[in-house]
Amino acid sequence: MTTTSESDLIADALSHLPDIAAIRRRIHRHPEQGLHLPETQETIAEELRRLGLEARFGTNLSSVTTVIGADRPGRTIVLRADMDALPLHEDTGLDFTSEIDGSMHACGHDTHVAMLLGAARLLVDRVDELPGPVLLMFQPGEEGYAGARVMLEEGLLDGLDPATTRGFAIHISAEYPTGEVHLRPGPLLASADNVFITVKGSGGHASQPALAIDPIPIAAEIILAFQSAVTRRIDVFDPAVFTIAHLTAGSTHNIIPPTARLEGTFRTLSDERRAAMPPLITRVVEGVCAAHGATAEIEFRPVYPTTINDARVFHLVHQIATGLVGEDDVTTMRDPIMGAEDWSFVLQNIPGVMAFLGSRPRENPLEGWAQNHSNLVVFDEDAMPIGAALYAKVALELV
Repeated sequence: MTTTSESDLIADALSHLPDIAAIRRRIHRHPEQGLHLPETQETIAEELRRLGLEARFGTNLSSVTTVIGADRPGRTIVLRADMDALPLHEDTGLDFTSEIDGSMHACGHDTHVAMLLGAARLLVDRVDELPGPVLLMFQPGEEGYAGARVMLEEGLLDGLDPATTRGFAIHISAEYPTGEVHLRPGPLLASADNVFITVKGSGGHASQPALAIDPIPIAAEIILAFQSAVTRRIDVFDPAVFTIAHLTAGSTHNIIPPTARLEGTFRTLSDERRAAMPPLITRVVEGVCAAHGATAEIEFRPVYPTTINDARVFHLVHQIATGLVGEDDVTTMRDPIMGAEDWSFVLQNIPGVMAFLGSRPRENPLEGWAQNHSNLVVFDEDAMPIGAALYAKVALELV
C-alpha cells in the first residue's frame, strides 16, 4: 500500500501549526491536574467532533478516546497523549501563561494533546491509506494518578488482540534540540515506588537524651545506611536509585520528639530488582532501629512499573522516524531514564514504544535551558508539527 510521502506529511502538518498551537495555548492557559480535567476533556471533544469523530468519555476520569478507520482491516494501533498538568506556579512570562494559580503544564502534556489532535487531522484525510484502525487515547492523571491503569480497567483495550495491536506515545523533552527523536529498545523509563518510614523512639527533654530514645539521629543513621546498602548490596548492572527526599521530626529546639518520619522513592529497571528493594529497605531500617532500642513502621506504595519498549516495534518506529526527520535527528539512547511513566501499564498489555521529541530551540545550549517540571520551562512549538506527523506516519506504516 502506498502512503503519503514524508515530505507531504510534514508539509501538511506545518500547515496546521497555527491551529495546533492555538489548541495547545488554550489548554496551557487552563491547566488541570489529576484524573478529572473537564475543561481539557471538552476542548479535545470539540476538536474531534469538528473532524467528524465520536468522542467517548471515561467513567471515573476525564479520558477521551476515538477510533479513526474503524472498518479498516489489519492491526490496531493505540496513539496516546496524556493531558494533565503539575502543581506548580508558572514563571515563564509567556503571553499564554497559566491563568490557574499553582497549576502549570510544565511537563508538556498540553503539547502532547495538541500533537495528537494534529495527527487526527492528518489521518482523517488519509483513512483509505490506514493499514488498520487507529485508537486515539487522551489520558488524564499521568502525574502520579495512574490514569492509564484506570483507562485499562475501564476497557481501553477490550476486544483488541494483543497479537495484532501496537502502541505508540510521544513525550516532549526540553533536553533535546527541536525535532530530534530519541528512543531505545528495552527499558526506557524506570519503575517507581514510594516508601514511608516512621521511626518510633521515646520523647524527652533535649538536656536529657539518655532518658529518651531520640529518633532523629536514628533516622539520620538509616539514611546513611541506605547509601551503603545501595552501593554494596545492589548489582551495578541491575541498578536502583533510592532517595529519601523528606524528613520531618520534632516541634521545637528543646524537645526530643517521639517519632521521626522519612519519605522517599526508589526506581529500578527490572522486576527482579524492584521486588528485592522492599526487603532490603526493611532489613536496614529494622537493623538500625534495633541497635538503638527503637522500632519502625514501614509502608511501601507502588506507583508505576518499568516502561519497556518492544524491540521489534522500536526498530520499526526508528525506521519511520528516520524517514520523516532524517538519520541525523534520530538517536538510539544509550541509557534509560530513571523517571517513570504510566504508559508502562499499556505496554504490559500490548507491544509498543515511547519516543522523546526534542523541543529546545537549536540555537539555545542545553546548559541553563529550563527542563521539564521547571516553573520556567518553555517548549518550542516548532516541534509540534513534527510530533503530529510522527504520530500519523507511525499509524500509517507500523504493521
